[in-house]
Amino acid sequence: MDLGNKLEGTRATIETEIESFFSSAPPLNNSLDFSEQVDKFIRRNSVASGNGGPSRVVCVTSGGTTVPLEQRCVRYIDNFSSGHRGAASTEYFLKAGYAVIFLYRRGTCQPYCSSLPDDPLLECFELTDEPNIQVRQEHSEAVKRAISENHAAVVEGLLLKLPFTTIFEYLQMLRMIAIPMSNLGPNAIFYLAAAVSDFYVPWQSMAEHKIQSASGPLNMQLAQVPKMLSVLRRDWAPMAFCISFKLETDSKILLEKAGVALKKYKMNMVVANELSSRKEEVVIVTSDGQIPVRRNKAAGVDDVENPLIQLIVERHSAHIESSNL
Repeated sequence: MDLGNKLEGTRATIETEIESFFSSAPPLNNSLDFSEQVDKFIRRNSVASGNGGPSRVVCVTSGGTTVPLEQRCVRYIDNFSSGHRGAASTEYFLKAGYAVIFLYRRGTCQPYCSSLPDDPLLECFELTDEPNIQVRQEHSEAVKRAISENHAAVVEGLLLKLPFTTIFEYLQMLRMIAIPMSNLGPNAIFYLAAAVSDFYVPWQSMAEHKIQSASGPLNMQLAQVPKMLSVLRRDWAPMAFCISFKLETDSKILLEKAGVALKKYKMNMVVANELSSRKEEVVIVTSDGQIPVRRNKAAGVDDVENPLIQLIVERHSAHIESSNL
């Protein structure tokens, strides 16, 4: 078999696995309403921006996906992710003039809420004369900022927040976002910061009810989640600027694996983060080389997402310019 036929065979296998995943997944709740929200948001932001240039739209994915172990789910396998990077990056994309579709895991960090206490509803408010409630003095500025900036972004039609929980929801929603975003051509970005499960239990082989512990030790075979990055890049939104993330606990293999992902899935960038230092430094891997990006508190840079998004905006501008030549 020659190389061309082998590549075609591999592509056909991947496409079969992807279609099998989607066809056997439980249907997305309120899929029609979801699709209408996405289409309306993209249409609204596909017209010229206030500075006269074409509008830019970014899909930021954030938080981790769960893998249900039962159809009527009681137990699940989770993926580690607080969603901080996606939430903070969303703020910086909005400041840079982008419209943002924020596809996030329920219960994870939200844009504009990083300065709030961990349990905002309990910590931010206090009772005065019953039944009146007011914001605690020490939290008033942070709460006002979070509410006003979030409200402004939503009302102006620049922020659409869409929650997911399971791997089945996430991948269906990503596809339903990506296909209409392809109409934006190179003005679209996919910033894929979500921690996506590598393995899952196929729906049709999953127990319907709670697995009983009285049955003894649990033996369960997990299937591999089909890699959607290649089909996103090739079929769903081929002209978009695509950024994926690679997280490892072993720094010795991190950059090598990020480089493999860059080539294998034809990403424009891969953000390499090592678990213990991910809040201080990341490395951007591109076809031109590696670019370290660091937080610099001494220079007034409070988080690594600020310089990271600045660099991405610059590279995205160059991508748009080269696509229009």
